[in-house]
Amino acid sequence: MGANSKPNSRVFMMFLQRALEKILSDKEIRKGYNAEVKESCETYLERVKKVTEEMKESRDSHVLPEAGVLLADYYFKPFQLACRSRTPRIVSTSLDCLQKLIAYGQLVGSSVDPDNKNKKLIETVIETICEAFHGVNTDPDVELQIIKALLTAVTSQTCEIHDIALLMAIRCCYNINLFTKNQVNSATAKATLTQMLSVCFSQMEYHSAHTLKKTGGGAENGVKTSEKVEEEEEYREDEPITPREGPTTPTNDSLPEVAVTADEKASVDADVRDGEDVYAVSEGLVSEIIENALSVVESEDTPMYTGDESMFNITQTDDKSSERDGSELQSESHPPDSKDEEEESGVQESTDNNANLASANDINQSIKEKKLVNGTGEKKKTSKYDNPYMKDAYLVLRTLCRMTMQPLPEGPIDPRSHEMRSKKLALQLLLSVMQNAGLVLKTHSLYAQLIKQFLCVAVSKNGVSPDPGIFEISLSIFLILISNFKVHLKMQIEVFLKDIFLSILESPSSTFQHKWFVMRALAKICADPQIIVDIYLNYDCDMSLDNIFERLVNVISRIAQGHLLEWGLNPQQEHSLQHKGMECLVSILKCLVEWSKDMYKRPELPSSDKPDDDKQEEDVTLNKSGLLVRSGSMSSLASGLTDDPEEFEHIKKQKSILEQGIEKFNQKPKKGIQFLQEAGLLGTSPGDVAKLFHTDERLSKTRIGEMLGDEAEFCKEIMYAYVDQLEFTDLDFVKALRVFLAGFRLPGEAQKIDRLMLKFAQRYYEDNPQMDIFASADTCYVLAYSIIMLTTDLHNDQVRNKITKQGYIRMNAGINDNKDLPQDFLEAIYDEIATNEIKMKYDKAELQRVNQSRGADVAKKSTYSETMMNLGRNALSMMEGACKKETIFTSASHASHVRPMLMLTWTPFLAVFSITLQDSNDDELVMMCLDGFRCAVRVSCIFNTGLVRSAYIQSLARFTMLNVNSGFSEIKPKNLETIKTLIAIAFTDCNYLEDSWYDILKVISQLELAQLIGTGVKTKFLEKETMMDKKLVSTLQQTLGNSANQNVIVAVDRIFTGSPRLDGNAIVHFVTALCNVSTEELNNPVSARMFSLQKIVEISYYNMGRIRYEWTKIWNVIGDHFNRVGCSKNEDVAVFAVDSLRQLSMKFLEKGELPNFRFQKDFLRPFEYIMKNNDSSVIRDMVVRCIAQMVNSQARNIRSGWNNIFSVFHIAAADRDQAIVELAFQTTASIFDQYFSAIGDSFQDAVKCLSEFACNAAFPDTSMEAIRFIRRCAKYVADNPEHFSGDDDTNQEPIWVKGWFPVLFDLSCIIIRCKLDVRTRALTVMFEIMKTYGHTYKESWWKDLFQIVFRIFDYMKLTEQNYEQFRQQRKEWMTTTCNHALYAVIDVFTQHYTILAPLLTDLLNLIQWCVKQDNEQLARSGMNCLEQLVIGTGHQFREDCWAVIIDTITQVYASTLPAELRNWKPSSEILDQVSVHSDASSDYIDNTQISVSRQDRALFQHLQIGCLVQAEIIQTIDNIVFFPANSAKEDAHIDPFEFQSESQSEGMFRYLSTAQLFQIVECLFESHKFAKGFNMDIDQRNILWKYGFKGKTLPNLQKQETNSLLCSLRILYKIYCDETRVDDWPKTEIYLHRCTVESFEYYIMLEDDKRRSSWSKIVVLMIKKMMLLDHDRFVVLLAKCYDQICNILAQENSRELQIVLSKFFLRAKKPLFRLEPGA
Repeated sequence: MGANSKPNSRVFMMFLQRALEKILSDKEIRKGYNAEVKESCETYLERVKKVTEEMKESRDSHVLPEAGVLLADYYFKPFQLACRSRTPRIVSTSLDCLQKLIAYGQLVGSSVDPDNKNKKLIETVIETICEAFHGVNTDPDVELQIIKALLTAVTSQTCEIHDIALLMAIRCCYNINLFTKNQVNSATAKATLTQMLSVCFSQMEYHSAHTLKKTGGGAENGVKTSEKVEEEEEYREDEPITPREGPTTPTNDSLPEVAVTADEKASVDADVRDGEDVYAVSEGLVSEIIENALSVVESEDTPMYTGDESMFNITQTDDKSSERDGSELQSESHPPDSKDEEEESGVQESTDNNANLASANDINQSIKEKKLVNGTGEKKKTSKYDNPYMKDAYLVLRTLCRMTMQPLPEGPIDPRSHEMRSKKLALQLLLSVMQNAGLVLKTHSLYAQLIKQFLCVAVSKNGVSPDPGIFEISLSIFLILISNFKVHLKMQIEVFLKDIFLSILESPSSTFQHKWFVMRALAKICADPQIIVDIYLNYDCDMSLDNIFERLVNVISRIAQGHLLEWGLNPQQEHSLQHKGMECLVSILKCLVEWSKDMYKRPELPSSDKPDDDKQEEDVTLNKSGLLVRSGSMSSLASGLTDDPEEFEHIKKQKSILEQGIEKFNQKPKKGIQFLQEAGLLGTSPGDVAKLFHTDERLSKTRIGEMLGDEAEFCKEIMYAYVDQLEFTDLDFVKALRVFLAGFRLPGEAQKIDRLMLKFAQRYYEDNPQMDIFASADTCYVLAYSIIMLTTDLHNDQVRNKITKQGYIRMNAGINDNKDLPQDFLEAIYDEIATNEIKMKYDKAELQRVNQSRGADVAKKSTYSETMMNLGRNALSMMEGACKKETIFTSASHASHVRPMLMLTWTPFLAVFSITLQDSNDDELVMMCLDGFRCAVRVSCIFNTGLVRSAYIQSLARFTMLNVNSGFSEIKPKNLETIKTLIAIAFTDCNYLEDSWYDILKVISQLELAQLIGTGVKTKFLEKETMMDKKLVSTLQQTLGNSANQNVIVAVDRIFTGSPRLDGNAIVHFVTALCNVSTEELNNPVSARMFSLQKIVEISYYNMGRIRYEWTKIWNVIGDHFNRVGCSKNEDVAVFAVDSLRQLSMKFLEKGELPNFRFQKDFLRPFEYIMKNNDSSVIRDMVVRCIAQMVNSQARNIRSGWNNIFSVFHIAAADRDQAIVELAFQTTASIFDQYFSAIGDSFQDAVKCLSEFACNAAFPDTSMEAIRFIRRCAKYVADNPEHFSGDDDTNQEPIWVKGWFPVLFDLSCIIIRCKLDVRTRALTVMFEIMKTYGHTYKESWWKDLFQIVFRIFDYMKLTEQNYEQFRQQRKEWMTTTCNHALYAVIDVFTQHYTILAPLLTDLLNLIQWCVKQDNEQLARSGMNCLEQLVIGTGHQFREDCWAVIIDTITQVYASTLPAELRNWKPSSEILDQVSVHSDASSDYIDNTQISVSRQDRALFQHLQIGCLVQAEIIQTIDNIVFFPANSAKEDAHIDPFEFQSESQSEGMFRYLSTAQLFQIVECLFESHKFAKGFNMDIDQRNILWKYGFKGKTLPNLQKQETNSLLCSLRILYKIYCDETRVDDWPKTEIYLHRCTVESFEYYIMLEDDKRRSSWSKIVVLMIKKMMLLDHDRFVVLLAKCYDQICNILAQENSRELQIVLSKFFLRAKKPLFRLEPGA
């Protein structure tokens, strides 16, 4: 029936009439105790009939007895009395009628109860229905009618049931479930309770959300507004709101609307039938509930709490995740060895009909509280409830929580007892409510506080229950709390996990069932990524909380490792826990993978490898991921703290330091405090330390007590600050003492206790000045001490004679300033201490230390009940404390939190997986371990934790057992699965593996070897190492040969064929690892393998399509590997490498190359390396042939590769193998003939290659041909300058750098390196090129060119260091090449002097070096070249050039002057040799030359060359100044009578300054002086002659002596006669006078005829030159030398001299007479 429709009144009246008649027809109605019922029914029956008649007469079907009151409300009284009847049938009939009236909407109860004006009628109706139940003796039909009536009332939309009425309805159904004897009714009552709660909380959600929507807010009520409200609840604003609008229930939906007919002829029977149809439909919901209950009862194999699950979920909500998380625990199967106890069909009959009231004390208490609130109004609080439905839900939820905390009777626990069943039912109802919790219940601050204060306490209390059923339901509720309410329950969740569930797992005395239930619950937690990350973020990263995540992983890891038999478990139980533990660990890692999935970049699959759909792709990533829940599916409620990963990571680091400091403190307090202060986590003041003692419970209470009681001054200050931070105001003395002693454990020394008690007494006295009971602080001190003694006396078992109350009073007599404290005060203290011992606070650190020292065996002795009791007490106290703390819960949202989580737990994960994988043969465990490995690797890859990734990969690689040393004898199916996992990791995480590729590829290599061994191909490989037998080969064939394992081979191939999926960096790591594995294979001492080398070639083909940038990095690695492999001593390996290189190169060259790229050069470089470093002629020949093939087939595509080609041929050109050299030269020649224009930038390499061919002395014909090609190159450069153009004009000309320079430089190299005929040809060609094309060279080019030319002479300079070794070679070089080159250089220099002038100094230095060499011909050539240079270019010299020339001449003179001639003496050894012949005749001594040492002979040779150079210098000076032969002609034709004035002769005289000429004259004078002195030293000349210097005659320097003087005289007279140099005549006169006089005097003193003959020419010349002077200058000179000339007359002179003298005196007679007029 619709909410707004009204039924036909005639039908309703007929229904009332039939109901009343049915009650009156019962035979029990006549009984006396039913008299009131009978009378009331008869009275109202008459009224009904009367109204019916009136309705017929008025034809009005809507007549009401009173305005505003429905018919049923008016006729309620008889049914109320009937429900109180003792007759079950009457009660049943009455209840059935009430149920239908409520269902039809006729009984609303909104009016005031006529009998009680303080409550509404509906409350009386519910109370009447509930009173029909009288306990265990209630009729089953009555019970069922009660259930139906109450359910209809609660779910009806027309009558509102709130507060007391609702609680009464729930209490009645609750009692029926507990006390009925009918199991169907019990189940029906339970299902009804569930439905009631569902309707209650659904109405609350609907109306609260609707209120929110209308007000547009809700922040003030604590509800978080979001779009999710509209998603979970449907609103229809266009429909009218009924008195109880809300989500429709099945009951009301099943009631059809009764139409009112307008036909007056319709019979009443038809109307009644319509009413009966309505009644039949109204039975729908209750019938369904009963049928479900019957099905539950008939199912004997299902436990009560599991079978009820279908009833808990009658009303489904949209929160699927909450339903799944909360109910899965019960839907799971029970432990393998546990036997579920079934509840019996009935309960024990109670003799007390009111026993049911005792079973619902909390409900009654809630009702009384509600009555008090509504009755007085003093406690009424409406501000915190938005609507009455919210209040209903609050009261119901709080009542259920209290029901679960009812204490159990002492003694053994009976699961069938009333208390146990009541507790279990309340927990099941709570579970149902929490499973279907809506948004308001999850977020409203009202319910959040309720859950904190009541539900969490209830769950913590029942979470330590020894009963498995209660414990399991508590776990289910906890799962819902942590899933949907964790934002409000940060501290409570810590207590649940830390102090209850993890403690149960760690306790050796807890039962298997409890451990199993906890593990199943943890499995659900570990499968939720949001919860896992939130746990880490909110607990492990909180400075004040325990590391829950770390502890969770460690505890589960210990369980997953097995070895649990010491806990008293059987193997099956141990196996079950181990499986579940492994499942949890793997789920955690899967959560980490899921949480960080957004950071994972899946490699791009090739088109052939892409899966058909996303599901297959996900399966490739993670197998068995059914437990994974994505973070988006969980409700991540907003919190007050921003999720900043960096901040949390910093907090975690600080917390780690803090924990380290706490650990140090618990060992040595002072060191711990110092450590924390140095780390900056603790202040230096005593107050900071004291605050730490108060706040951190991880500190050992014993250590705190020791430090507080220490007598050190700083410790005292800390103790004072510690006590001052406590607040004792308004606390009684014992409570204050308890508060004081709760934070530490009293030390054992009396002095320390004394100090602590003194400070406590002082603080307490100061905080309570209003207490007149204590005279001073001394009283407090003595009393505190006495309470400590009393506690020890009363509660120490070792004290037999306990102190009495009177004894305690006497003990404290006179302590209050010689007065007694009040007796009642002391008695109260005694009683409190006796009943409630002062216990120290739970010291976790100390307990953990004691447990470790005592061991697990001692812990086993404690019973499980004791353990759970202790856990419960501690958890309850912690939970109560948690309710008082305000904390902020942060919902994680960043993926970066996973990295520190992994770094925190990767070691226990690895230990568990490794141990299990090694020891276990259980397939399921092995697969879970491998799943864990894969997930851990994935996370480590995502966050680039190389250490973690390498550890896991290496561990997996070890477990493959693919180790040659083990002989593959231990390969099992699990090892094959490990191989598959490793390959799967390689395929899915390929872009992140980096260095771990090595371990994977090593396994793949060993796998291939194992397959070869299994097939018998490579048994030879292990014969020398492991002596492998046929049986092992057969085993490998069976293991690796089946079809399933053949898929492994396919997967391996996918790794290599899928290598193009790798990104640019990953492919480099992959190739590097593959090359390293290949190196190990090839270096195997038994038998080299080329599996990995072949794979390198394959992946090179696969990845050839990559961009050049990536391919370059790949080839840098592969190329280096081919370099090493190509130089292998194993020829087969090297041949394979070279052939593979050839194939790759040909493939790559087919693609061609754009200009200005250099990748071909990189690709072909291995050929060059192999050619250079492999000594095998076979390999070298193969390389040359490969290159030749490339040239012949791909020459048009070669660009930068020409460099490598010519480099290979360059190396081949130096080979001694004729075939290699000829093939290389033929290919080179073909390149020059056919592709010369295509070599481009490789021109230099080509010329260099030709020069190497030319330098191979073994093949002279090839050398000459190579030089011809070089000359051809020079012509090509000259004819095609555009081919050497460059883009940058600011640099040197490209044509010079790329064209001319390489040609000329390599020619110079040939000159330096080759034999005489080849280098002569190269020298000729080089200078021909310079002369032919030199006119095109620029000035800057010539500078570089001469550096090349100078290299020819530099070679000889280098050999000076090993003179003796290259003596003959140097001689040949200087005589031929240097001589030839020097003349050629001078010729070129002279030809291009205008451009080459700046190089004059360098050229002069070269000439000077040549002159200084101990080679006569080179020295002569040097002076000749100098003369040629000056004569040929002197007319172009500038003043500075002449200065350089003169300086050079001077330096050459000084450096070549044989000064040793004057002072050389024989060594002592030679003198000893001479003394042997002392007795010989003087003729022997005078006429025999004595041999000297090699060193002296070298010196003599050097001196002889020096003498020669000195003579050449004089001649060169003469030729330069006067030109060759001019001076001789001039001397021959001097006639003083014919020459009156001298004409200017040819030569460089006119270009030289007088100063420069004087410089030359000085040099000549020095030479003359040296020669004259040597010639005069007869003894020295004799010594030199005797010891073999200069032939058979005495050595002399006669020619140097005379020529130097003659040349100087010519120069001086030339200056003296030059009219342009008049200013220099005075200085010249001085030179002439000195020279003339000295010469004449020397001539006069000569006695040797030969020397006189030589000097007579000088005298003749000097006299002739004097006579050529004019009169004045002649007279001056005559006056200076007249005496000497006169003395010459007295000598025996030659005919020529006599004639000249005669002419001289004839010329001098006039001046003479004029000078001496008196003569």
